[in-house]
Amino acid sequence: MGNAVWILIIIVGGIVLLALMAVGIYNSLVTLRNRYKNAFAQIDVQLKRRYDLIPNLVEVAKGYMKHERETLEAVIQARNQAVTAGQAAAQNPGDPKAMKSLGRAEGQLTGALGRLFALSENYPDLKANQNMLALQEELTSTENKVSFSRQAYNDAVTRYNTAREKFPNVIFAGMFNFQEADLFEIEEEQQREAPKVSFD
Repeated sequence: MGNAVWILIIIVGGIVLLALMAVGIYNSLVTLRNRYKNAFAQIDVQLKRRYDLIPNLVEVAKGYMKHERETLEAVIQARNQAVTAGQAAAQNPGDPKAMKSLGRAEGQLTGALGRLFALSENYPDLKANQNMLALQEELTSTENKVSFSRQAYNDAVTRYNTAREKFPNVIFAGMFNFQEADLFEIEEEQQREAPKVSFD
């Protein structure tokens, strides 16, 4: 065989190696992207459960807190905004705008619930109501699940972003439009705490 054949074999081998490397990188980025999307789906399940509990909580509280209509309406409004933001985020998990909007909406909902629970301290009959106690327990459990799901999502996003930014992955990530994913973060310190729902 002549030198031309060896050069051709080396060039073809290099192209095949490069193609295999591109396929491997592409597949690993797809896998990591799907993992963070699945992790967000777990958050979405818990948030929907939380959103479903809130109207029941407000209904129970209405019977006792007739003079606190503004607070009850604020909770429902914050819940509705959080539902809308959650739906937008579920359409495209990791999208910076959607995740920031969801973080803000969740923060407002947490604040509104916190005000509701603070006011409920003034209503001993409400604190002793069995339905309210059951809803409080469900909401506390759901808040914990949201926190765990958020941590799993943020871990998956971090793994994806790290793999996406490594060399040579970053070249292929740009070529195949693998965008950076955004974490699900809470912006204000007061929002970092779950609402206190204890009626002791």
